[in-house]
Formats: sequence, C-alpha cells, structure tokens
Amino acid sequence: MTATAGALGVIVALVGALGGLVSTVFALQQRDVERQRKAARWVWLMLGGILVATAAMEVALVSDDFSLAYVAGNSTRATPLAYKIATLWGALEGSILLWSLVLSLYVSAAVWWFRDRLTDRLMGWAVVTMLVVCVFFLGLLVGPADPFGTLDVAPLDGDGLNPLLRNHPLMAIHPVMLYMGYVGFTVPFAFAVAALVTGRVGEGWLVAIRTWTMIAWGSLSIGIVLGAWWSYEVLGWGGYWAWDPVENASFLPWLTGTAYIHSVIVQERRGMLRVWNLSLLLATFALTIFGTFLTRSGVLDSVHNFAGSSIGPALLVFFGLVVGVSVVLLWLRGDRLRSPGSIGSPISREGAFLANNLLFAAFAFIVVLGTVFPLITEAVNGDEISVGRPYFDRMLLPIGLALLFLMGVAPVLTWRSTSPQVLRERTVVPAAFGALAMVLGVWFGATGFWGMVGIGLGGFTAGSALRHLWLAVGRQGLSALTGRVGGGMIAHLGVAAIAFGFIASTAFGADGEFVLSPGETATVAGHEVTYLEITDEMVGDNRVVKVAMEVEGRGIFEPAVTRFPTFGQPISTPSVATSLVDDVYLSLAAIPDAGEEEITIRIVIKPLIAWLWIGGGLLALGTLLALVPAGRRIVLPPHRDSDEPEPEPEPEPEPEPEVSV
Repeated sequence: MTATAGALGVIVALVGALGGLVSTVFALQQRDVERQRKAARWVWLMLGGILVATAAMEVALVSDDFSLAYVAGNSTRATPLAYKIATLWGALEGSILLWSLVLSLYVSAAVWWFRDRLTDRLMGWAVVTMLVVCVFFLGLLVGPADPFGTLDVAPLDGDGLNPLLRNHPLMAIHPVMLYMGYVGFTVPFAFAVAALVTGRVGEGWLVAIRTWTMIAWGSLSIGIVLGAWWSYEVLGWGGYWAWDPVENASFLPWLTGTAYIHSVIVQERRGMLRVWNLSLLLATFALTIFGTFLTRSGVLDSVHNFAGSSIGPALLVFFGLVVGVSVVLLWLRGDRLRSPGSIGSPISREGAFLANNLLFAAFAFIVVLGTVFPLITEAVNGDEISVGRPYFDRMLLPIGLALLFLMGVAPVLTWRSTSPQVLRERTVVPAAFGALAMVLGVWFGATGFWGMVGIGLGGFTAGSALRHLWLAVGRQGLSALTGRVGGGMIAHLGVAAIAFGFIASTAFGADGEFVLSPGETATVAGHEVTYLEITDEMVGDNRVVKVAMEVEGRGIFEPAVTRFPTFGQPISTPSVATSLVDDVYLSLAAIPDAGEEEITIRIVIKPLIAWLWIGGGLLALGTLLALVPAGRRIVLPPHRDSDEPEPEPEPEPEPEPEVSV
C-alpha cells in the first residue's frame, strides 16, 4: 500500500511540474498574462504529490515495511524511531526524494511569495527555470532513483544503515541543513536566468532574491559546520575537516555563494560587477549539481559518499546543461551587462569587496583543482593518485589569511575612496583587538609565525565587527543588530571565532597513544587521564566495549568500541571532555580481546575547538538577524510586460560619515 501511494505521489508531482512548465512556456510565448498567472497553480499539484510520496516513505520506515527494497536495505526493527525517520535521507534513493521535497517546498514558497507578480515576464521565466529543475529531479525518482521498488519476498528484518550514520543526533540535522542550502540556491539561479532571458539585468531583481539567497547561504553554512561537528564527534580520528572530496563538494558552492553575497552589495549600491554577480550565482547553482554528482555517482571513495548508481551520468549531463546555458546567456546579454560605475580607488569599500571576490575565486579554483584532478588522472590513464591535506593547507593558507584581513578592513572603509586619516582612525580599535589576541595567544603558549598571524587577524576581524556594532547601536539602538549590515557583522564575529578555533586546534594541539591497564595514568599537554575500568557486554546483537576514563578536573568519560555483526570493522565512539579553553578527546584505538583489560587509548588535546561550534552558532544568528525585514516586504520591481532593458540606476548618495573611535 505504501509503495503504491508513494509511487503515485511521485507521478502526480512530475505531472504537476510538467504541466506547470508547459503551461507557463505557452503563456509566455502567447504573452497571455492571465494564463501565465494560472499556470503557476500546477505547482501546488507538484507539492501535494511529493508530500504524499514522502509521507508514504516515512510510514514505511516507521512501520518496518520491509516489502520496500529501500526500507529492507537501510532500516531495521531495532533502529530507534528518530533514526528511522532520518533513514529517509540516509541512502541514495531517499536522498533524492528529500531533495525533491525541499525543492518543491522552495518553488511553492517562491510562487506564493511573489503571488502578486505572477504576470511579470521575469517571474514567468523564473518559474520555468525552477520547474525545469523540478522535472529533472522528479524524473530521477520515476526512473533510476525510484525509492518505491518492492521485493517479491519481504525479509523479517532489514540490513540497516552504516553504523556511522545512526549513532549521533547530528545525522538527523546536518544533511537536512545541507539540502536546504544546496536546493535553496535554485531560486536565485532561476531569477538570474530569467533576468538574462528577459534582458532585465538591472538591480531590481537582486533586491527581490536577497532573502532567498541569505536563507540558502545560511542553511549551507550551518550544514557545513554541523557536518564538521559530526565528523569530530563520531569518526574517532580527533579531527573535523580533512579536505575529503565530498566535504569539498559542499564547500565549493559556499565559497562562490559567500563571494556573491558580498559583491552584490556593490552592484546594488554602485551598479557595478553585473557580469561577475550573475556568474557567481550561476556558478553556485552549477556547483551544487556538481557536488550532487560527486556524492551520488560512485566516483569517490568516502565515508560521506552514497553508493554508486546509474544516476551519475544523468547528473553529469544536467551539470553540463546548466553550465552551457549559463555561458550562452551571459554571452548573448553581454551588451546589456556593462556597468555604469567604476572603482575609483582601491582603498574603498568596493575595492575591498572586489579583492575579496578575487580571493574567493582563487580559493574555489584551488579546491576544485585538488578535488577533480585525481578523477581526471584516473579517467585519462588509469592512475590512482590522491591530493591530501598538505596541498590544501599550503596553497590556501595565504588566501585564508588575506580574507581574514579584508573582513576586518572592509567595514572601516568608505565608498569610492577612503582618506589615510579616516583609515588610521577607524583601524585603531580593530588593531588593538588583534594585538590583544596575539598577546593572549603567547600567554597561553601559542607558537609559530603563521599561527600567531592568524590569531592576530582573527582578533582584528572581531574588533572591526564589534566596533561597527558598538557605533551602530549607539546611534540606532538594538535595531542596529538586525538587517543585512547588523546581521553581517555578527556573522563576521562567527567567522572570527571559527578562525580562532581552526587555527588553535590545528596548530597548537597535542596527541598521544597509550597502552594502559586499570589504574594507570597518561599525561598529554598537562592533562592527566586515568583508566578506571572496562565494560564488555552484548547490546542486542552488537558487542560493546566501554572504558571509564577520569579526566583530571573534568569528570569521568566513557569512550567505546562497538562491533556490529552486519558491518565489517569495529566502530569507535569517542568521548570528549569539552571546555572553552580546550577539549580532551578520548578514543579507543582497537577493540580488546574478550576478557582482556589492557586497552590502547588515543588522547587528543584540541585547544579552542569549542569556538568552532560557537562560531557556527554566531553565523546562524547573524543570518537570522540579516533576514529581519528593514521595513517592508521585498518584492519584484514594477511590472513590465516587455523585454526592454531596465533604465540604469542612479548612484545612491554617499552616507553621512560614521563617528570614529
């Protein structure tokens, strides 16, 4: 019953997407605005169908309906309820189903949000673009990624997910946030395509999608941070980011999306960087499709990866289509993309934003090169090579430090040009924060030139953001914390906190591996850890070995190792003694033989790593505050039936200079 309902829901959703696509294209060709408005109603049929399909899959998972191949292959009767629900996105077919659900929700929300502009041609082409994406993903569900295939004979129990995906609550949150970020960029992409198709490449459509871009970027940011946290808490290696190709796949659209949300401010204010901003939006969406290909094609070997399937070629073709259409549209509209303004001085806010964008582009290029070069090499001559952390660390270190510096200096610059006197006055406080951060670093034992430079620049960035917020709150009250500027400064504080955590935990950590018997103590970086006792028991069909370790001054913690009968290697479950100063990370290196009390324990000290997660929280808070409307709901510019270009915007007047401290 659930299989039939689910399959029917997918078909209904695909019919809704195709009906809306054909009807809207026909209405645009006929310039029938009333038909164009009514064509959007098909979106609700699409949403209803995918909701039915998703509900059917969740019912099958929760009720242990092992007649469905997806349920039998990825769930068990003993799986806790929360993880049964999360199993929806734990494997390939279910992940495409969730992707289609989130996509349908975004498209439906956009249609509702712009309901009073559905007769606008720009909105019509945006709807067409979004529905093309919907048709593609719903087509995958009908074809190679069908999640509702059934078995002739239902087994008594299922195989279950990889144990790494069902032993931590973050597994239920992290993927959903990533999907909200990945899929959310469909809306800005659709408006960018629509602007190019209609020739309306002025600044009005940018204002219309500001909220949608921030939601997608914020969701992706949170998803990446939660993914790093999951890796740290679950995988047992003591790290959180290894430049894994699948990690890079989510990081690439974040880089281009971050560049866009900064450079679009220049276009809105000065009418500049039109080609660049359109290219960034188009590239961001294309990279989400590329990342989906990497994780679902089987070309990579990663703990994050889905099993290989036949959808890889389809994703690669769709990626090529997105890139090809984007390039052609940019070429065709090149004459209308000339900017009315220009950068008068490199020492200006727009100059800093341009430098910021160039650095983000270089950063993304280096990550792309390190990610795809092994794949290209293997495809060309069959050689298997790997590009590891040393390459990324060495190549990206100077770019990361330069980005930190620009994050601190950009808020103190004025538009068009900044005088040396103003620059000196406004950088006093940020520089003092940077110097204080370096002094504190030395006080707590930090060493190394580049690590100290990074800590100083992190302090400089935090000081610049705090200075800006202090002055703004003094003038406007707490309302200054909302909106794009206030929320952006809080997000900058989050990035500074992440920089502190990343630099300190990477450059100043310590670790050791010890063989201990009960009662023995190991010491790492001044932390004494005493082995108390071992517990070896069966939990269901799984053997769980747990050891009690006392961390001096912090209490008793219990790292464990579990051997699952359906999974080849033992799974380590680390235990972490967390504080704002450092973490003491405990992980069993191997599962002891039955009856043996001697253990091999790995102890890792990670200074300031908690500030990574605090920084992620500040990023989330900054995004939410940036979404608070300044006064009225943002809508599309006044209705236009023609495809004539919009008039060039008048430059905004220069704001009153801020008070310096």
